[in-house]
Amino acid sequence: MSDFPGFPVETQLFLRELRENNNREWFAANKARFDDVVRAPALQWVDAMGERLKQLDADIVVDLRVNGSGSLMRAARDTRFSKDKSPYKVNVAMMWWHGAGKKMQHPGFGMQITPDDAGLMAGMFHFQKPMLEAYRQAVIDEELGAALLETANVVEGAGYTISGRHYKTVPRGYDKGHPRAEWLKYNNFHAGTHDIPPGIIASPQLMDACFDHFEKLAPIHHWLVAVQERFGGV
Repeated sequence: MSDFPGFPVETQLFLRELRENNNREWFAANKARFDDVVRAPALQWVDAMGERLKQLDADIVVDLRVNGSGSLMRAARDTRFSKDKSPYKVNVAMMWWHGAGKKMQHPGFGMQITPDDAGLMAGMFHFQKPMLEAYRQAVIDEELGAALLETANVVEGAGYTISGRHYKTVPRGYDKGHPRAEWLKYNNFHAGTHDIPPGIIASPQLMDACFDHFEKLAPIHHWLVAVQERFGGV
């Protein structure tokens, strides 16, 4: 158990209402509610879980800024390149990461609360070009390549599915016959779960339930940290 009491039931109620009223007028009229039942408990959770995650990574970053650069993601969507012009995300998303700089450039742990459930992840959702090259060098490296296979075995053995395969063929310049060639087809590397029901989200059991998943997913985080320490990628 922890001192975090769980999210208010009003958090997901707000998200469900936002899903049905995703427009600037409704959000402006309900901004005070958003601050009270979404943003405030989310920041409390970011801080509490961040302290717990330091058991897995003493250097994990916990950033309480609300401008989009911190652990709490923006509520507003970037609609510039999307056919969906809905102005707001109907979820609340948070990240804790390892490394100085922008969170999306580093390995980390993430959580997303939706109108219906909650999801957790560890790893990286997208490799920018420097990280993609670092990842590929790690795949063909004897030590880190072997550690990659062990990481995959441990995480998949715990019941999770590793995601990130993107390319149909081995990238140019790499040996198609390499024993880990299939891993060269990835452009991100993460695993997670949506096995966090609403009853847990709104209860003091949330901390232990989430940490249990994060602990099992941590080998992915640690492997990616090792990749950046060895090959860079930021």
